[in-house]
Amino acid sequence: MKKVKKLDTLKTKKAIIKRIKITKSGLFLHRATNQDHFRAKLTGKQRRHKRKMLPISIKDIKAIKTFLYKI
Repeated sequence: MKKVKKLDTLKTKKAIIKRIKITKSGLFLHRATNQDHFRAKLTGKQRRHKRKMLPISIKDIKAIKTFLYKI
C-alpha cells in the first residue's frame, strides 16, 4: 500500500492579525510606532497624533494578504 501524504493546511498568522485592524471598507490600519514609553520628551501634538491608527501602504498590504488565508 502507498502512503498518502497530507497536504499542509494554510493557516493565518495570528501575530499579524493581532497587530492589524481591517476596516469594513477593506482598509488595513496599524498602531503608530514608538508608543510604549519615553513619550515625556514628545510634544503634545506628537502624542495626540500617535493615538490614531495609521493606514498601511499598498505594497505592504499585498505582502500581508499572503499570510491571511482565512480572511
